[in-house]
Amino acid sequence: MDNTEKLLKEFTEAAGVSGAEGEIFALMKKHLGNITEISRDRLGSFIGKLSRGEDAPRIMLTAHMDEIGLMVSHFTGNFVRFNTLGGWWSPKLIGMPVRIITRKGGIPGVVGTRSPFLMEKEERDKPVKSKDMFIDVGLTGKKKPESLGIRPGDPVVPVFPFTVLHGGKTYMAKAWDDRLGCAVICQVMHKLSKMALPNSVYAVGTVQEEVGIRGAVTSGHTVAPDVCFAIDVNIARDLPGSSEEEPEKLGGGVSICVYDATLIPNTKLRDLVADVADRRKIPYHFSAIPFGGTDGGRIHLNESGVPTLVIGIPTRYIHSAAGIVLRKDFDSTVKLLVEVTRALDAKTVAGLF
Repeated sequence: MDNTEKLLKEFTEAAGVSGAEGEIFALMKKHLGNITEISRDRLGSFIGKLSRGEDAPRIMLTAHMDEIGLMVSHFTGNFVRFNTLGGWWSPKLIGMPVRIITRKGGIPGVVGTRSPFLMEKEERDKPVKSKDMFIDVGLTGKKKPESLGIRPGDPVVPVFPFTVLHGGKTYMAKAWDDRLGCAVICQVMHKLSKMALPNSVYAVGTVQEEVGIRGAVTSGHTVAPDVCFAIDVNIARDLPGSSEEEPEKLGGGVSICVYDATLIPNTKLRDLVADVADRRKIPYHFSAIPFGGTDGGRIHLNESGVPTLVIGIPTRYIHSAAGIVLRKDFDSTVKLLVEVTRALDAKTVAGLF
């Protein structure tokens, strides 16, 4: 396992659902604390500053630290009820191994529901809603979840190990959305720290993106960037039943998002990134998503406006307990962001407005 795989394993296996991103903040600090000036906003977002002078353009590289998960809501006998955090498609929850994070430590369990063998046909044919599910932690008799130290409000995280798949080129793990972005930023910042830069770069790990893009508001206000890149996953479509013409696929290179429901990007910044990719022969493609959004949707509205672009990595099965990515796409994203950031001197940034 090389250093990149170790980094991805560390970030994906850590627990950090919305509102409980402390483990991920600690990892960002661990990997960037020796090269950046670390701070946090009052909502909990991580900010690492690589300074080249107060008058230099301020470039913000942001990725959200939180993953989709669950939160304990109440109890029904031996079982734990929950609220979802982020956009779950409820059938994906059934049978998912989880860990409830309490003050006393982690409690393993599994998401359950009534057996379909005990349902009438009409009930069995309908999708099960999350409100009808529960977490089974293995209790029987009169023993209640409270006896294990479980409380309403405790975060619940999916359990899935980082796995190198056959051939060593693809990886399977939970929480690619958006630990991929966090890992990209860590590698980019280390490379930039060894270079002469015409700007100051801010590595930002935001909180609570999956429940309303909240940390982007506070961190964007704190950093007040001149340019922002939001690094996130994008939806790989190279699956049975999809068109062969879809550019969003594993091996498609860096995704340059030209539209989502929260952001129409700065076109000059889009062209700059594509031109750099062409010159450096870095594979990329353009993508558009008719729904959803990223941290970029809030940050581009900061103060009088911020030229912003979403940079994505094709990922299969986002918003589920396990997804798949291709190593080459990750490496291409790191390389492109390093080259683009180096190109953003004061004159270039001024030309984006």
